[in-house]
Amino acid sequence: MLLHEKADQAQALLAETGLDCWLTFARETELHPDPGVEQVVGAGVVRNSAFLFGAGGERTAIVANFDTSAIRAQGVFREVVGYDEDIRGSLLAALGRLDPRQIGLNYSPDDVTADGLTHGQWLLLNDLLRDTPYAARLTGAGPLLSRLRGRKSPTELARIRRAVAVTEEIVGLLTPQITLGASERQLADFVHAEFRRRGLEPAWGWDACPLVNVGPESEPGHAGPRDDLRVEPGHLVHVDLGVRLDGFCSDLQRMWYVRRAGEAAPPEDIRRACGTVARAIEAGAGALRPGALGHEVDAAARQLVTAAGYPEFKHGLGHGLGRAVHDGGTLLGPRWPCYGTTPERAVEAGNVFALELGVPTAAGFVGLEEDVLVTAQGCAFLSSFPREPVLV
Repeated sequence: MLLHEKADQAQALLAETGLDCWLTFARETELHPDPGVEQVVGAGVVRNSAFLFGAGGERTAIVANFDTSAIRAQGVFREVVGYDEDIRGSLLAALGRLDPRQIGLNYSPDDVTADGLTHGQWLLLNDLLRDTPYAARLTGAGPLLSRLRGRKSPTELARIRRAVAVTEEIVGLLTPQITLGASERQLADFVHAEFRRRGLEPAWGWDACPLVNVGPESEPGHAGPRDDLRVEPGHLVHVDLGVRLDGFCSDLQRMWYVRRAGEAAPPEDIRRACGTVARAIEAGAGALRPGALGHEVDAAARQLVTAAGYPEFKHGLGHGLGRAVHDGGTLLGPRWPCYGTTPERAVEAGNVFALELGVPTAAGFVGLEEDVLVTAQGCAFLSSFPREPVLV
């Protein structure tokens, strides 16, 4: 069961990150989801709740009495304590048994997937621990959550593989739809119809998944497809799409070239741009191995693009992929202030990334995105990695 796989990983990560206790302190998780609850609890709560993992193997959940049945049903916590009026007594008793020197909480200045503790909950927790030694032992559990999120378990990896495979099937159905006069919106509507037919959710917001770019006037980014941009001869068509299947995501970018009369292949400038993008993805994949730092992997691809005379892409080469399309953990990106410490982190076996970059051309945007797994030997592609655009 997925929850148990992740709980076992979390237990092992306590010693690895120097924590004696990992504490997820949450409430109203329907309104304020917390990464700890998502990873190892598996059920929402309403009142103030504490989920503790101890370095000695202890697992204690303290929740409102009406939430105890749902927590017990998941089978993760060996001790489930219910309360009616005040969590303080049960929380202090649990901490007294553990007597942890370092208590990790779910906050991080850099990684949104490790930053579930609200400021209000932080204030409340400190008030609950007032006049105890534990208030001075609180620290961030960001490193634990980052590694827990990044190291995909067997069940997580199997679900990501299925999401990638379904996305590639939908990509294959798009080619006959790319006809002269077809608009960005019409192509997106076709993908949405496939989502509905297959009972799939988009990997990100419906209005911008898929992202569709037709021709040179379409700006790549996060804007939704347009009705006024239509397929013409000599255009590149670029699509960025992903699905969420069984709670896990894919994220791919694919390209088509619409030939002019008499053309057997794209013009040389388009072929050169496509080749540069593909080689840059390969360069990043070649540098992607356990122990490599995120900014080192990014630099391998970034330097190839700029050396070829193209502008520097203004985002990281690769982001984590899993429960979310931007799944946190190590970022394969440059050392820009906006990314904090995430590019300084090391790549680990079991990480899954989406590698993406693109360059502008006179025919439109040339962009590729591939989903990859880090193994002990290096990088394995989960997606098909077409190095040239499909000709239509």
